[in-house]
Amino acid sequence: MDITILNYVQDHFHNRITDIVFKTLSRIGNGGAVWYGFLLLMIWNPRGKRYALMMMLSMSFAFLTSQILKPIIGRPRPFVAFPGKQLLIRTPSGYSCPSGHSSSSFAAAFIVCMASRPLGVPAFLLAFSIAFSRVFLFVHYPSDTIAGSVLGVLCALLVFTLYGM
Repeated sequence: MDITILNYVQDHFHNRITDIVFKTLSRIGNGGAVWYGFLLLMIWNPRGKRYALMMMLSMSFAFLTSQILKPIIGRPRPFVAFPGKQLLIRTPSGYSCPSGHSSSSFAAAFIVCMASRPLGVPAFLLAFSIAFSRVFLFVHYPSDTIAGSVLGVLCALLVFTLYGM
């Protein structure tokens, strides 16, 4: 199923516009960069400072956990398993599963949603778009981004629960 979806995306979604859009989405997901904008919004709100700390902890926990799991799972990236495809971004190193972009983005989106339900929907749409960009760019399988997304939500839920105690 992973390969079928991956091939469908590669065969039907690429054009000049989507290449730029998804390359940009992936880039703003590097290191959780885009989520720092949400952090600034939270810090300016006295109630939001608590959520800003939870977001930082959740993103860090999710990203570190994904980096620990990658060599344990040891799944090669799609461009390694299926060579010959020219990548639109710099070739990432390491293994594929789970996606670090997805884990940190979904961890951040979960905390944004807990802090502000109205901002939660756009945050999750952004997290989904960043995760999809990794499949689009041929650096992750769909299941890598799903695993990363679930991991991110679980890490954020744990931080949210422990911090709330």
